[in-house]
Amino acid sequence: MSVLLPNSLSLSPRLKLLLTFFRSDPAVRPIDEWQLRNSLLRFLSLPPLSLSVPDDDLLLKKRSDLHKRKRDEPVATGTLYVRELGFLKKKKYGDCGDEWKRFAEWREGVVTTLEGLELNLEGVGFEMRVEVPEGDDFEKTKRSWEDFQPPGNRDYLRGSAWRPDTIIVQGLPSRWFAEPRVSSKPSMLVSHTIFSALGKIRKLNVAADDDLGKKGDETGGEIVSGIQCKIWVQFETYDDFSDAMKVMCGRSLQKEGSRLKVDYEVTWDRNGFLKNVQQGLRSSHTQKRDDRVPAVAGNIRNETRSYRSEVLHSDSSRQSKRFRVCSI
Repeated sequence: MSVLLPNSLSLSPRLKLLLTFFRSDPAVRPIDEWQLRNSLLRFLSLPPLSLSVPDDDLLLKKRSDLHKRKRDEPVATGTLYVRELGFLKKKKYGDCGDEWKRFAEWREGVVTTLEGLELNLEGVGFEMRVEVPEGDDFEKTKRSWEDFQPPGNRDYLRGSAWRPDTIIVQGLPSRWFAEPRVSSKPSMLVSHTIFSALGKIRKLNVAADDDLGKKGDETGGEIVSGIQCKIWVQFETYDDFSDAMKVMCGRSLQKEGSRLKVDYEVTWDRNGFLKNVQQGLRSSHTQKRDDRVPAVAGNIRNETRSYRSEVLHSDSSRQSKRFRVCSI
């Protein structure tokens, strides 16, 4: 099922698998990416999977220093996307829970079929391992925060349940979160409008996605700084946080009129980023006031605007917008 968001955006379900390839024989011949790709696509197109996967949705990268690797280390990695899920569409009316249950069962079957798959490329054997990333599996993500023990959390030590409230989404196109005809940089207000469809927001922060740029440099990719952004969204309640994580997991972001499908990364905040930013800003402002003569009212208002430009607080009294759900 697709989820409709403000600003002509939508979240479409898709399957994402992380692939790792190992040598299954002592051969030392270099790996042929083209042969590996064609062999895997051919296997996916045949029963029992019968999946039609475009070339662009199978990303493979061989290890650059094969001569230095140990025998038990992988020779290549990859990512597989399956976006055409129309065959999972229900024939009868019912609730969306049944639809997601059927998707989860189908995904488990795909993983079982591909796990340990042996490929033979002109006499060279490979074994493939398959994993669903945590950000695509809500149940796995939920277990990760239920098992998490926040350091120094007094409530947790007294036995009270600690529950997160902030999601982190990175790899988002900055222009989709910008004010049209005003700037190409992501806007706090536009971002707030979009994510408020998932629940009531307490705080929100937007920044350039420098982490993704570093990943591009490490892998030899060409990621231009400023094109993508990273957004922290703190919700007022745990239930809104949990519902938002469930909606964001396992989906791609699309915009009406664009063929681009954005495979963002979503996780939850383990480090209390927004809380630390707020404390840091308050400490900085306190220090500035101590170092200056008493400020007039106009200076105080200017400082307030500067603070809000980095961390946006939401008015809890506002009625939150809700997203619309469509069939796959």
